Amino acid sequence: MTVGRAKPHLLTPEGLVRLTEELHQLRTEGREQLADRLHKALEDGQDDDFVDNAELEAARNAQAFLEGRIQDLEEILGNYQLIQDDDSPHDVVKIGDLVTIIEEGSDEEEQYLLVGAAEADTIRGRISNESPLGRALLGARKGSTVDVMAPNGKLRFRIKGIE
Repeated sequence: MTVGRAKPHLLTPEGLVRLTEELHQLRTEGREQLADRLHKALEDGQDDDFVDNAELEAARNAQAFLEGRIQDLEEILGNYQLIQDDDSPHDVVKIGDLVTIIEEGSDEEEQYLLVGAAEADTIRGRISNESPLGRALLGARKGSTVDVMAPNGKLRFRIKGIE
């Protein structure tokens, strides 16, 4: 059996820059700061019972987290597909579109940029195409409504605009 390559991570040009910069920062400054922290924890722990050195344990956990994030970023950046705005009409929602929606029963508009999972960040208004809302919006037209199953029940959104 031949194992195929995993499907590529979808990235916007901005996301590619952001993730590349994060990887560089973690490989350089992040590792240097952690090495200093580990060294200090080892020195401080020589006077104490080595097993009870909480700072050393915390530094080792931080190191594991940092190395895991570096591996994740290397995997993403080693297999990605760039989402480009191809200047095609925005008649249906696709990845890379900025979508304006209104939840049924509300007057408040919400705007989301539909991106790949690797750069989703709801605080910054970037939702994944793999999220329930992202999946519901993909392929929908302006003026149509989409239903999304949420933990507290079904939500309905009307698509007000696609850019």
